[in-house]
Amino acid sequence: MMSMLALAVCFMAMAPYSTSTNDHDHHDIVSLAQDTENLSTLVAAIEAAGLVDVLKGDGPFTVFAPTNEAFEALPDGTVESLLMPENRDQLVEILTYHVIPSEVMSGDLSDGMTAETVEGSEVTISVSDSGVSVNDANVETADIEASNGVIHIVDAVILPPEDNSGY
Repeated sequence: MMSMLALAVCFMAMAPYSTSTNDHDHHDIVSLAQDTENLSTLVAAIEAAGLVDVLKGDGPFTVFAPTNEAFEALPDGTVESLLMPENRDQLVEILTYHVIPSEVMSGDLSDGMTAETVEGSEVTISVSDSGVSVNDANVETADIEASNGVIHIVDAVILPPEDNSGY
């Protein structure tokens, strides 16, 4: 079992991005994602899904934010297909599977814990000496605080369970 000190060091190493208190007061989750170059595909997906106003809302929210590379790793044509208006429901389902309707900081995580997503299914958190993962996505940067929650940048797009999803 990892000691609390080792866990704290692990999270500090994963959290090179921080905002000042002034930034925190003015940057909601969407604004922070828009200001992060490596999340531009996520921002485009949030816009296509019509979730901008929701994620600018009061929250609090925890967003597991896939990088551009995470979206690029999906099968060819997947992102383009999901961004089409006729696939909006499917895109909303996938994106809301990346959101927990409460603020969950890295210090709140424990190995094997589960959390219900806005989509309605649960994600499973794994904590080990090598880091933290959400389902099969590794947390690259943790605890990016926003005025309405927190962002954890992940290296993969996580998909809802097939029994709940049409995807």
